[in-house]
Order: sequence, then structure tokens, then C-alpha cells
Amino acid sequence: MRIFVGAALFVLVAGSGWGQMHREDIEWCDVWMPNQNRHDLPQVMLIGDSITRAYFSGVEESLKGKAYVSRIATSKALGDPALLNEIGLFLQEVKADVVHVNVGMHGWGYSEAEYRAAFPGLIAAIAKNAPGARIIWASTTPVRKDREGGATNARIVERNRIAREAAAAAGIPVDDLHALMLPHADLHSDDIHFSKDGSLLMAEQVAREVVKVLPAK
Repeated sequence: MRIFVGAALFVLVAGSGWGQMHREDIEWCDVWMPNQNRHDLPQVMLIGDSITRAYFSGVEESLKGKAYVSRIATSKALGDPALLNEIGLFLQEVKADVVHVNVGMHGWGYSEAEYRAAFPGLIAAIAKNAPGARIIWASTTPVRKDREGGATNARIVERNRIAREAAAAAGIPVDDLHALMLPHADLHSDDIHFSKDGSLLMAEQVAREVVKVLPAK
């Protein structure tokens, strides 16, 4: 099953207690959930953005015969309650055994304090909608060039530090994609994204981390 939805389909409840929301000019969500009628192997859900979407096929190939892999790729950011709406909606469609999360490259309108405050809610939403699933947090990858008002390597390092501390407190392992890609500026396809070879490199590491926590079926 493949679903593509726009931001207009997600309605937020007024008075939810959230502060100002920061949205992009184009919001998107791309969901791909194959093998939903097969239960002989564990189900893995990758949650992320366009970087996750790029390495998804490599993870799927690496885990062939070991697990079925789905994805929720979205432009929604940590700090935006719509991210939790999307994750909750689609996780309910998959009985995920492992959830690998890489959602740090959007939401630069939110402060690091807001990022920190939103982290527990994201983990709680995953735990609620994928009960019993093992969660893996992936660090945000570096950018080739800082963007004014957007992603900068200094902010990425700080957010990764915040996420690592929060993940450790929650007993969640960290897949350090930042450390993996830091020496590979040559594998960028633009200032944010990576080439096919870069995505394959990340896919191989994601698959290795997922295999560590796969349950037996």
C-alpha cells in the first residue's frame, strides 16, 4: 500500500497547548507499506524524511529474507504536533517490531529547547501506536553547506547531543548516521542530500543496527 497525503488532511485541535507552529512552503508525506499480509518475518518501520526515503530501498534489500520494511517519510518536524498525528495514523496500520527514526533535518524554526521538549512526546507516540516495538534513534546527518535560517552543522551537532541524551534516558540505542557521513562530504548530491552511493552507505548501517534488535519469528 502506498499513500501520499498533503498537510491539509491533518487537522490539529485548537487549544492543544502547543506554541507557534513553523511550516514549510511545501509539506509532504510519502508512505510505503509493502507485505502487509505476510507475517512470517518481522516488520520494520523507517520513519524519517527525504534522506530516509533515499536509503529505504537499500535497507529493504539488505534485510530481504530477514524482515519486511515499510517507511513513513515526511517533511513534518519534531516540535510540530502534526508529526505525531502522521506517525500515529500510519503506525496503526503496521504491527511494527522495530521502528527506526530519523526526523532531525526539518523544523529549523523551532529552537533547540523546543526540540528537546518535543522528544519525549515523539517517543511516547511511537510506543503507543507500535506497542512492544524496539525503537532506534538515528542521528541527523551533516550538511555540506550551512543554510541561513535553515540547517547548519552547529545546530545539527547540538540537536544530536540533545537527542542522544534523551535516547539514553529512555533506553533507546542510537544509530550514529552523523558520524558515518561526516567524512563523506564527497557523497553529497546537494547541500543536504546524498548520492546513490551515500544513501547505500547509510542503508547498510541502518540494516546492521536493525538486525541487532530484530525479534525471532
